[in-house]
Amino acid sequence: MTHLLLRRADVDFLLFDWLGLEGLLEHGKFADHNRETIGAVLDLSERLAADVFLPHYKACDSIEPTLDADGVHVLPAIGDALRQYAELGLFSASFPVDLGGFGLPFTVSATSYAYFAAANISTSAYIMLTGANARLIAAFGSPAQIETFALPQIEGRWFGTMCLSEPQAGSNLGDVQTRAVLDGQDDLGARYRLVGNKMWISGGDQDISENIVHLVLAKVPDADGKLPSGTAGISLFLVPRTLPDGSRNDVVVAGLNHKMGYRGTSNCLLNFGENGGATGWLVGSVGDGLRQMFMMMNEARISVGFGAAALGYRGYQHALAYAKDRGQGRTRPDGPQTPIVQHADVRRMLMAQKCYAEGALALCMYSAMLVDQDEDADNAALLSLLTPVTKTWPSEFGLAANDLAIQVHGGYGYTRDFDVEQLYRDNRLNPIHEGTTGIQGMDLLGRKILRDGKALEILRGRIAATIEAARGQAGLSALAMQLRATWREIDSTIQLVRQRPSARVLDDATSFLFGFGHAVMGWLWLDLAVTATGALPRLSGEPLNVAQGKIAACDYFYSYELPKVSSWLAPVKDDYDLTKAAVDYL
Repeated sequence: MTHLLLRRADVDFLLFDWLGLEGLLEHGKFADHNRETIGAVLDLSERLAADVFLPHYKACDSIEPTLDADGVHVLPAIGDALRQYAELGLFSASFPVDLGGFGLPFTVSATSYAYFAAANISTSAYIMLTGANARLIAAFGSPAQIETFALPQIEGRWFGTMCLSEPQAGSNLGDVQTRAVLDGQDDLGARYRLVGNKMWISGGDQDISENIVHLVLAKVPDADGKLPSGTAGISLFLVPRTLPDGSRNDVVVAGLNHKMGYRGTSNCLLNFGENGGATGWLVGSVGDGLRQMFMMMNEARISVGFGAAALGYRGYQHALAYAKDRGQGRTRPDGPQTPIVQHADVRRMLMAQKCYAEGALALCMYSAMLVDQDEDADNAALLSLLTPVTKTWPSEFGLAANDLAIQVHGGYGYTRDFDVEQLYRDNRLNPIHEGTTGIQGMDLLGRKILRDGKALEILRGRIAATIEAARGQAGLSALAMQLRATWREIDSTIQLVRQRPSARVLDDATSFLFGFGHAVMGWLWLDLAVTATGALPRLSGEPLNVAQGKIAACDYFYSYELPKVSSWLAPVKDDYDLTKAAVDYL
């Protein structure tokens, strides 16, 4: 195919050569699948993404959702694409057979999703939210709640949302003021009336699914009618747009948000309870909502990483094709124009894009594999540590790849005639989606490293194994020593941070996240190069080109990118006092 989405030989290398997916398939819960069935799913995903999702990519951007008295209306082609996606069983792919699914590994379903995200991130957002919503209900809901609210989403007939933020609360969920008052008990569990407002709700309303299941964070008032403070009092509720009896729930769209990207995804301000209270059913226990919601949030963070990687990857593919075709300059006055791919600075930009896009995809797929292996405590701990990196690094550097793709295109790059302009705008949302980069930095440094060092020890062990494997290969031994030095600097920086006053320990968490993320990518690129070097003797054709490309990208990353880690860590180690930048001076 010539769609310039994801390179299939690259996907196969990552799944089978590097991650060893066939070994995972030997486990009981995935034993019904093999390389052939996985290949068939990826073939199907690639065709559907290219033939059905990609053609309305530009239309999604120019024909935004509209709101009238009947609700929100989106581009009809979005609904057509998602119906075909559902008919082919892809909504259910990663769910177990007893829930009507195919029982695919999350690694495979997430990789499948990357094709659709690359083709049309606006349409794919409905897929991501619906799958994560249904998975949370399947994990924490009662049997009746699973049957009523999860199964229609697994079938792809209903879609789902996550309703966390509020206009006055933003990312500080402790300030949530949506109120839930007990209203009785029925077959679906404890029934409540909800009153409040939710902001930035992707897919909050649309006219392309039979129903919408909102997962809503709210607080149950105490005996005095007061809402509990902080996050400990947050509960989780199932609030459908249409109630089981067919009547419309008390959920109203108060307005649409118009973003710079993802324009085909409706994004709503929702009012719950304008006419007495929206009906919702408690999931689990009162006060357990945030813990439950973290399951969906963490899946969404990995999915955001996949989407960002896919957009960066597609932009890189477009830039590479353009650079090979675009002529500019001559080696001699009477000679032909030289393709710009021959210019050193263009090659530098293309190599950076390759490192960012292919590295981001590898990081996401590695984390998805950890999801499939999280019954092992070490893998679960490592997944927790890497989740903020998996969300952030692709979001920041997939976007950087898109920025470079525009630059390679020159003046054409920032016109709407070329896809790279829209790809950049779409990807610019991802550093904010599902927790900003700053929030991820505080999560990584504060929760995942300073509070518990176990996961970091597990990561060190895996890095050490990669270093040892690389030391035995002549072309990689020097890079192995460079990686070891980088991680020693990471460790020494952490020790310095531990000695700081608690009030300032997270001041430079974002800078630390950038340095740590690049160090993680240095590890993964070396690991990819070790696998590629070992595979060279048995490869030919495009798979050989992919493996050689991994080795070249690793070499570039260590020359141009890994040295940046020290720059990001410098202000962390120097303990710059940000109070010097007093508000009066800003």
